[in-house]
Amino acid sequence: MPIDPQRLADRYQFFSASEISAFHQQFSSFDKDAKGSVHYRDLTTVATKAGVTFQDVVSKLQQLKLTKSDDTVDFESFLKATSVLKEEKGAKKVDKQKITLHGASENTTHTINEDEKESFVAHINQQLAYDKDIKHRIPIDKSTMQIFTEAKDGLILAKLINDSVPNTIDERALNMGKKLSPFQMHENNNVVVNSAKAIGCSVVNIGATDLIEGREHLILGLIWQIIKIGLSAKVDIKVHPELFRLLEPGETLEEFLKLPTEQILLRWFNYHLKKAGWNRTVKNFSSDVKDAENYTVLLNQLSPETCSRAPLREPDVYKRAEQVLENADKLGCRKYLTAKTLTDGNSKLNFAFVANLFNTHPGLEKLTEAEMSELDDWLFNSEGDREARAFALWLNSLGVEPFVNNLFDDLTDGLVLLQAIDYVHPGMVEWKKVNRPATSKFKKVENTNYVVLLGKAMKFTLVGIQGSDIVDANKTLTLGLVWQLMREHVLQTLKKLSTASKEVTDTDILAWANETAARSGNWRAFRSSSTKMTSFKDNGFRSGVFLLALLNGMKKGIVNEELVTDGVSDDDAKMNAKYAISIARKMGATIFVLPEDIVEVKPKMILTFVGTLMGIRVTA
Repeated sequence: MPIDPQRLADRYQFFSASEISAFHQQFSSFDKDAKGSVHYRDLTTVATKAGVTFQDVVSKLQQLKLTKSDDTVDFESFLKATSVLKEEKGAKKVDKQKITLHGASENTTHTINEDEKESFVAHINQQLAYDKDIKHRIPIDKSTMQIFTEAKDGLILAKLINDSVPNTIDERALNMGKKLSPFQMHENNNVVVNSAKAIGCSVVNIGATDLIEGREHLILGLIWQIIKIGLSAKVDIKVHPELFRLLEPGETLEEFLKLPTEQILLRWFNYHLKKAGWNRTVKNFSSDVKDAENYTVLLNQLSPETCSRAPLREPDVYKRAEQVLENADKLGCRKYLTAKTLTDGNSKLNFAFVANLFNTHPGLEKLTEAEMSELDDWLFNSEGDREARAFALWLNSLGVEPFVNNLFDDLTDGLVLLQAIDYVHPGMVEWKKVNRPATSKFKKVENTNYVVLLGKAMKFTLVGIQGSDIVDANKTLTLGLVWQLMREHVLQTLKKLSTASKEVTDTDILAWANETAARSGNWRAFRSSSTKMTSFKDNGFRSGVFLLALLNGMKKGIVNEELVTDGVSDDDAKMNAKYAISIARKMGATIFVLPEDIVEVKPKMILTFVGTLMGIRVTA
């Protein structure tokens, strides 16, 4: 039965409207007949979520005579009993901006920010309003916890990933429909989690089950990462060549592009403040912007004819913030922030506001031909970036700290590599030999020499590589080392899963792939392509048909034959490859291959793809 969360929050002031909405969703899951009441024995989960014990709430219901003759309880009676318990324990009345939800036990709590939730839901409503598959589910109510129910089937999150990083998910692999089975929802959320990893989200402690169960703090954290990655993706020299303008004297383009997105945006912000003759700078997205003065000058500099500096004359900071947002609205950029979150200095929402402003109104002068030529030379020489990105994503999927943003710079002290080695071969690293932290170059070299020593113990090919090469961020040698470690991870995983615990070789993986693909069925596309691969360099991988046959051989019917082409043209081959990647993720594979890697037959990436599939097959 529907409720009015705000009315109930006004009456029971230990809970916010959003918390009451979350409790009601949990309560309603046991109200199978939609009568508005449940048996008192079904209150265990919702009681825990509300931060009280099941025994206490049942006792209080009986004491207050709120239980009906048939031992059922309506939702408001539950709220009343819980509120009395909270008051008796001396709990504070709710902070309306924070939503506190309890985890698996009464003593485990997770807090989510109401302002952030509302802003993220507004983003989803705007970006997905016209999506053919889910537009009937938009808009989602910002003021309640509806987003966490909507996210359970994986479709909203999958669509959000594709909005942030287009073409990450081949939507043909998703289970569509108004009523999905638990298994279909699990498959969709496998796609979500594994695709989120592939775009750079940190999802070490998030699985498909967490999303299906509607774990609010995990879902909201994932949504923010997806939105942030989408905003950050456009702060790119390839999208905005004029970023070249922000280089400082003596700084190389390579050094500049190693900066985190936050630092690039702050530099852009300060570039415009300086051009405007303003005597202040911003060093963060919280305290330095919360008075709205720097925003006033930035908007005026970007569009002087539209955005005046009049807000500077407003003494009331809240009114000034509202005037700034009215100016942003004139530019079509009133998004993410409210006057309240601006003056509160919410760093996430201020970052999102500035990123969106940069992406739509960079306000930087176009490059000259000479500058464009220099940029083109740099882009041509940075072709190894795709492989480096895949390796960085793989390291992050292991849960290494710190998070790897730049493969070469972030490995120089050896600590991330040693964590990865310890993950692949538990106990191999003797941590007492490791410098933590490695504050000097000498200590970094000691760590990286130890990395090389362990690599040789794993029989890696490391001719000519020394620890100092990693410290110096030598790209070729670092890529070679990390690739061998990634390959070792695949092989060791397969060895552990093998009943005989025997060593697994590339030849074994290829033989398994050929045998499994042969069981896929007699497809037209499969018949017309090469049906047996001789190595991971075999050009037969190019069309994507073999990989789709392999997936279908693993699970008959997982691939829709009608969607498979012969893959002769580059476009058809790329579509097949994209479909194969999404089907693999649907089956639970964590892979970092791009369609281009398959079409261009990159043997390293194809080996990891096939090896990972063999691993999940053995597990199944």
